[in-house]
Amino acid sequence: MVLIKGCQEGDRESQRLLYKHYYVYCMSICVRYAQSEEEAKEILNDAFIKVFNKISQYDTDKPFKGWLRRIMINTAIDHFRSNKKHYYHADIDDGYDEPVEANVVGDLSYEEILLLVQKLSPMYRSVFSLYVIDGYNHEDISGKLGISVGTSKSNLSKARANLKKMLVKANKDIYEQYV
Repeated sequence: MVLIKGCQEGDRESQRLLYKHYYVYCMSICVRYAQSEEEAKEILNDAFIKVFNKISQYDTDKPFKGWLRRIMINTAIDHFRSNKKHYYHADIDDGYDEPVEANVVGDLSYEEILLLVQKLSPMYRSVFSLYVIDGYNHEDISGKLGISVGTSKSNLSKARANLKKMLVKANKDIYEQYV
């Protein structure tokens, strides 16, 4: 609470400490929406500028982390929208159509799974992250990304299918390393 008060008063040291304290948490949000670590850092820094500019609007009766999270997600979505024309909608189809086993995620670390999510096209990645990780519904996603509800549902389905294919391939590669 002292850091927030300091940030509201424009204290640079409080801002630096708040940034440092929440960096990992915020980066874990931004990286889900970015194609690279550099892009995630850009989103994170843009979001923290918004945090520091709007911190006087923060309601201290509500959890700070939730307020911060919403700014991170909204900044990532704004970044997506502003770069939408540069993104292409490509399906990842390597012809590998093996059924997915229930424990397909078992041998992969969180970081490896996150890398697979980052391989999705920007639209699929955004819809997947908003729906599966951040808990938004398709109506909210359609409004945030400027797409129809049907497109949101379709992109989620395709994102899941692509992730399943990538997970099966990743597990196959891991298995072949040890055989």
